[in-house]
Amino acid sequence: MSDPAMQGGDSVDLEALFDSIVQANQTDSTDAPPVPPAQTVQQEPQTASTEMVEPAKSMFSHIGHLTRKLHDTLRELGLDKSLESAASSIPDARDRLSYVATMTEQAAERTLNALDVAKPLQDNITAQSQLLAKEWDRFYAKQLSVDEFKQLVEKTRQHLTDTVSQSEQVSNQMLEIMMAQDFQDLTGQVIKKVLAMAKEMEAHLLDFLLMFSPNAGKVEDTGLLNGPVVKAEGRTDVVTNQEQVDDLLESLGF
Repeated sequence: MSDPAMQGGDSVDLEALFDSIVQANQTDSTDAPPVPPAQTVQQEPQTASTEMVEPAKSMFSHIGHLTRKLHDTLRELGLDKSLESAASSIPDARDRLSYVATMTEQAAERTLNALDVAKPLQDNITAQSQLLAKEWDRFYAKQLSVDEFKQLVEKTRQHLTDTVSQSEQVSNQMLEIMMAQDFQDLTGQVIKKVLAMAKEMEAHLLDFLLMFSPNAGKVEDTGLLNGPVVKAEGRTDVVTNQEQVDDLLESLGF
């Protein structure tokens, strides 16, 4: 290199790099003399590497252009937002279903716990009533003495007192079971929202498949001006149930 370049602060290695670049450009623009065999052997790996890199660059560029074209098309059609909304609704649906499972589990536990408390009380009332009924049958059959009759009266009186107390406890547990069922109102609303979300997602995906599938036929205008489908019988362009959705997906190859 020239002295002014050296005076500008360039190092020896940088000057050598510049020289190699200049020499390479000069070699490409003019007819180069035959290269010695030793240099040819050294350049063969570089040539092979270049041959491998160029197709990769071309493929990468082609994929990039296709991706951009698809993205622009979806954006123009307004499908990018709908698909994005459908994809973003999946975690929300999972959280909602998890909430339903949690509420159902809690309600089941509350119900079982209340039954565990109420059933022994009810069984005790039934057992005591059966024993007293047998004793009173003996009394009406004139098989009890005076002392046994007095004991029967005392047992009956105590049983009535215990029945009032135990019945109140059973009633409280029945109320607990009823309150545990309030989850149905909340979970029912959540399930309805999840179902609506799933139907919306399915509609977006079907629109996407119908629009870009090679097997799709002519898509008619489905705007509001067409009005509702009054009679869907005998028509092949109207999807009215889940079986028809499945058939449509199968016809598209999915």
